[in-house]
Amino acid sequence: MLWARSLHFTHRDGSPGIAGVSLGVREGEILAVGGPRGSGKTALLRCLSGLVPAQRGEVWFNSVPLHTLGPMARERVRRDRFGWIDPAPVLVPELNVWENAALPLMLRGVGRRRAKTAALEWLERLDIGDKTRKRPHELRQSERQRVCIARALAPAPTVLFADEPTAPLHRADRGHVLRTLTTAARSHGITVVLATHDADTAALADRTLSLLDGRRVNTVHLPPVAETEGRATCSLSV
Repeated sequence: MLWARSLHFTHRDGSPGIAGVSLGVREGEILAVGGPRGSGKTALLRCLSGLVPAQRGEVWFNSVPLHTLGPMARERVRRDRFGWIDPAPVLVPELNVWENAALPLMLRGVGRRRAKTAALEWLERLDIGDKTRKRPHELRQSERQRVCIARALAPAPTVLFADEPTAPLHRADRGHVLRTLTTAARSHGITVVLATHDADTAALADRTLSLLDGRRVNTVHLPPVAETEGRATCSLSV
C-alpha cells in the first residue's frame, strides 16, 4: 500500500529531520511512529504524505511514485486519497462546524447534502454533534480538534496520516477519540500512519516503528504522557 526507501530530509534551518528511513505499511494497517519530541516523526509523515518532498529516497503509494510527482500531482493524491490530522486544530473561521467537516468532500465535487450527511455522522461519533452550527471561535480547543478528526474521516481516505491527533484533548477524552479513530479505520479499511510520543496511544496500533534523532531504532521505551504536557521525561533504549 505505502512504502518508502532510504528517506532523507533536512529542515530549512539545517537541522536533521529523517536520515535513511525505510518502511512499508500494509493495506488497512495501523502503524504507530513512536519516539520523543524532535525524533523526526512529523518530518516522516510529511514526506510519506507528499506534503513535502524528501531530499533523497523514494515514496510509493500503490504503484504511484510520489517522489517523482510535481506539486500539483502530489496535491491531487493528497486531496483524493489521503487524510491528515494536525496536532493543533485549524478550521476555516467563516464556516460552521459541519461545513468545516464536510469541506474536503465538497472540494472533491460531492454534493452539499451528501457531504453534510457524511460530516454529521462523524461529528456524532466524536460526541460533537450538538455543535454542528457553531463557528470555530465558539468552541473549546478540544472540540475544534474533534471537528478536525471528523473532517479527516468523512471522505473515507485510503490513508490517514495523524500527527499527535489527541494532543489538544484532555486525558479523559483521548481514549474515546482514539478508539473511535481506530475502530473507524478498521471498519472502513483505512490505512493509518499515526505519530505519537505516548506509549498508550501507540499500543492501539498493529505495530510501532520507533525513531530517535531521525533514524529507526529497535526500541524506544516511553512512559505515559504526564497530565501537564512538557513535564514528562522519556527513558530511551536503543
